[in-house]
Amino acid sequence: MKFLLVFDFDHTIIDENSDTWIVKCAPEKKLPNELRNSYRPGHWTEYMGRVFVYLGDNGVKEDEMRRTMTTIPFTVGMVDLMGFLGENKELFDCIIVSDSNTVFIDWILKAAGFHKVFDEVFTNPAAFSSTGYLTVQNFHAHHCAKCPKNLCKRKVLKEFIDKQLERGVSYTQIVYIGDGGNDLCPVMFLKKDDIAMPRQGYTLEKKISQLAQDLSPVECSVLVWSSAREIMSHLKVLLKE
Repeated sequence: MKFLLVFDFDHTIIDENSDTWIVKCAPEKKLPNELRNSYRPGHWTEYMGRVFVYLGDNGVKEDEMRRTMTTIPFTVGMVDLMGFLGENKELFDCIIVSDSNTVFIDWILKAAGFHKVFDEVFTNPAAFSSTGYLTVQNFHAHHCAKCPKNLCKRKVLKEFIDKQLERGVSYTQIVYIGDGGNDLCPVMFLKKDDIAMPRQGYTLEKKISQLAQDLSPVECSVLVWSSAREIMSHLKVLLKE
């Protein structure tokens, strides 16, 4: 018996958006209007690339960025859930699929001691250049019309599950924990024995509700959460079954 837990990161593990939190490092903690207005829907990663250039141009260094990022609060109950998963690693494989970036997620998880909970992190690759600027690339290319151009979470999930099957690992159940519109595509991939856990009041919950109203509900079970302790309680029930 083995469960796969798939986590989004922003507004799921942390209670903020890591990409907008970094703006606290900018002069006067804000971005100029022309930079803010340069975002085009579906092209967030390119936009963040321009934000990182602006921060670099204004002398914002890696240490300051790291200090700022590691003050992001976790969602309610998430520290307890991470502790529970750390104690039960033999039963749960845990992955993150996120539109954030490798540098931010690595800093935040390591600062809190949560990095050992996760087997893999799938997110946009980032690194500091020789001149000290943070740079970010698209995670992959895909052909999904529903997703932003840098990341289709369904493709990531399907490829991970296929790779695990080749290694002889199959999962009793997949539990998908997220909040955003880009989490709907992977939730539609889940089967009837799987569970989607959308965060209460966020886009994913609303989109799943809309599908049910349109009489084309998702195939998996749906459990809404507002505290990660509710996720933990449900996982304990699964273990008893």
